[in-house]
Parts: sequence; structure tokens; C-alpha cells
Amino acid sequence: MSVQQIGLPRAAGLRFGPFELNTAERSLKKANQVIPLGGRAYDILIALLENAGEVVGKAELIAKAWPDTTVEDGSLRVHLSALRKALGDGRFGNKYIASIQGHGYSFIAPVSRFQPDKNGESAGLSNLPPALDRMVGRDDVVREIQSRLRKERLITILGTGGTGKTTVALAVGYSVLVHFTAVFFVDLSTISDKEKVIGAITSAIGLDLRFADPREALLDFLRSRRVLIILDGCEHLIEKTAEIAEDILRKTFSVHLLTTSRESLGVAGEYVLHLPPLECPPDQPGLTASELLAYPAPRLFVERISARGSGVSLTDDEAAVVAEICRKLDGIALAIELAAGRAANFGVRSTLAKLGSGLDLLKFGRRTANPRHQSLKATLDWSHDHLSEVERIVLRRVAIFNGHFTLEAALAVGKDGKIGEPEIEGAVENLVNKSLMGVRVSSRGTPLYRLPDTTRCYALEKLAASGEQESVAARHAYVSTQSVRSVVRIG
Repeated sequence: MSVQQIGLPRAAGLRFGPFELNTAERSLKKANQVIPLGGRAYDILIALLENAGEVVGKAELIAKAWPDTTVEDGSLRVHLSALRKALGDGRFGNKYIASIQGHGYSFIAPVSRFQPDKNGESAGLSNLPPALDRMVGRDDVVREIQSRLRKERLITILGTGGTGKTTVALAVGYSVLVHFTAVFFVDLSTISDKEKVIGAITSAIGLDLRFADPREALLDFLRSRRVLIILDGCEHLIEKTAEIAEDILRKTFSVHLLTTSRESLGVAGEYVLHLPPLECPPDQPGLTASELLAYPAPRLFVERISARGSGVSLTDDEAAVVAEICRKLDGIALAIELAAGRAANFGVRSTLAKLGSGLDLLKFGRRTANPRHQSLKATLDWSHDHLSEVERIVLRRVAIFNGHFTLEAALAVGKDGKIGEPEIEGAVENLVNKSLMGVRVSSRGTPLYRLPDTTRCYALEKLAASGEQESVAARHAYVSTQSVRSVVRIG
């Protein structure tokens, strides 16, 4: 959809990434600093923005920039190169202009509009990517974070992969724009080198670092501003992110941080909000469609089917099937959305049957999403890739348990000649901290651990591929036998 198609007045302002363009003044700003841009490059940028998401032919761009002159394609390439350099196109994962071979160019970043005030400024500057039109089951969480931000300066949304942490963070960002001079979104999942975290933040804010120390420039910029910075996907850079967050909190006064992670930062003053899976209905007979839709997990499932225009009408007979699908997927929002995509094409009963065949169903996903959100398998791969070797081994070995298990049971199936009890205990603790394993306390005060079904299914595939399945199964059988004997003795 182009900017013109959504009825954007030509005199309005345009936002993309950390940039603001005032078409009336023909000025481009980044963090309130004017970006020098030649007249031809500016005309090209306007032409691309007015048709954002569409391909603009070379001839049309030349006509816009050189209306009364005949020029060669080479002149267009020169000015496009200058424009890309001014925008930092391609740096820190930011991509704005795509070359479409044989056709022209397309502006591919999200573009939003704003109305500059009489001074040419705007309130609530942000680089937030587009949010979902509608969230399901998270309104209370968003309101809680809004309220917490009034007194907490660092909030971490903690949860397993696919639960919707990013979605909630974006919803919060949009909801508090009026309370901050700026809200900046930083996607850390695109960064693999911890030394580039500062660069990613300063790039999102729009600072020019050619002649400055990045950290000092960032702190100088933030000291006098009331800003919210959203750091998304921190878990693989947790130590560096924690260090920078602590620095910002100590050396600024009105900056607030909202982070999403599968592991808490562990910084003084951090408020951790655990984002649970969406609530599922209990396994009970006679569940009607209307009763089913009182729960957010099946409501999301049905809404995502409807959004695909399938015209499916949920019947009372199918209510129990949808409820079971949501329970099998642990109420994980991403998994439910992907399953809904299949159900729209093949029906809910076929989808439930497919869930019994491993992660095959969950390999399908959204091509345009962030790579780690394209499928549930990609989400689990992301978590698995950032585990230590001992954590990976323990994860796949405890997958042999179908349901809850004790630490003693985990030690029995996990240890061998190379890995001892202290290493396994540490790995179990870390897997809980990294939101890959759940824990609850029994009525007797004993901690009971459990892998979510989707994570267990993934870990079982890893166990099969490791060649350890038979030996782990034998240890599991021995543990089960001992447990039965213990119960008999107690009886």
C-alpha cells in the first residue's frame, strides 16, 4: 500500500526508522538533527516514500528528479547511492531501498505519517514498527506495564519463545507515545556481536557517530530527554545488554527501558513481568463454542482463521477439538497462529491429527516475519543455538519425561561419565531461567519440572539425532521402576 493510497496529504510529515521528513519544508531530520540531502536525492526519496511498498520505475524517478532534462541511468544511480549513504541503508540491519532488477526501486521500510506543529516539530517521535491491529488476551498486561512505567525505569517482559513478548512491547510503546518525547525500538535479534549493541541503539535513535565515542554520545543525547527505549530479544546478549542498561539508568534521569527476553537481565531495580501463555480451557466434556471463546487461546485461534477469509464457523462439535489443539500448543501465541493457518485450509480435525506427527506442522509460518518468528521451529532453534553444550544435552535427555519430573529424576537420566550432578543441577536451573523449562512446587514442597509439549517435541528430535535415545530410555525405565517400587513400599 502506498502512502498516497492511505490518504496522506503531501504537506504532512513522514516517518521511517529514526527519520522524520517534513515535505512542506523539504527537510529530513534524524534525532532532531537536519540531514543534508541534495535536491535530486530529496526528490527521489519523496517519490519512493509516496509509493512505499511498490516498485517505482527508473523512468519515473528520473522524471521526478530531472523534470526538464534528459539524463542517463548513471545519474540516477549516483544520487541513489548518496541517498542510501545519508540514510545509513544496510547498516545494523536497517534496510530502506531495494533494487528490483529490470524494474526500478522500492522503499521497503514501514512508513508512517504525522502532522508537524507550527514550529515544524512533532510530539512522540518513534521508530516503532507496525503493531498488530488487534491483540488477544493481553490488554491487562499492557495496562499493567503502562502503570508500572510511571515508577519503574527498567521492566523486562520475560517468557518463552512465541508467547508474544514483542507484540506486547510494541502495544505498550504505541500506548505511551504521548507520555514520552520519543519511543525507540531496537531489535537486538539481528545483532550477533555484543560489541555492536551500542551501535544498534544509537542507530535506532539516529545519532551520527562518525566523530564521537558511541557510549558517551548516547548518554549525552539521553540525559536531557524523557525517552522510552524498547530492547527486543536480549537473551543472547544478556550480559552486554545488562551492562548498558545499568549504565543508562545510572547516568540519566528520565530514560525508561522496556526489554523483552527469555532470561532476566539481573540489574538492580529491574522489574520482571512473566508473560504466561494464553489461557486454555480445561479438558472437560460438553464444552460449547461460546464457552470456548471465553478463553484467549482458542479466541486467537478462531480469529486468525477468520482473518484468512476462510468463512469457517465454529460449531459446538468442534469446540473440544480446538480446545485440545490449544492445550497441545501450550497456549503459545505463535504456535496457535501457525496452526490456525493450517486449519483455515484443511480444517480443525486435520490440524489436530497433524499435531501428533512432531513439529512438521509448526515448520510452516510467516515469510515476512522476523526470522526467529517465522515458525515455532525457528523460535526453538533460536533458543537452542544460544544454550551451552551441557544445557543442550540436559534439555534433550529430560525430554524423555512425559509430564512433570523431579530433580532427582533429571539427575538419573542426565548424568554419565562426562557430566556429573553439579553440571546437571546448574543446567536445569539455567533452563528454567531461560524460559525453556517450567517449575512448580508440589503439595509436599518438592519442585517439579516440566518441558512444554512443543519444546519437548523439539528436544525429542534432538535426542533422536544425538544417538543417545536408547541409553536415555534405559535410564528412564530404571527411574520409573524405582519410582513404582517406592510407591509400593509406601503403600
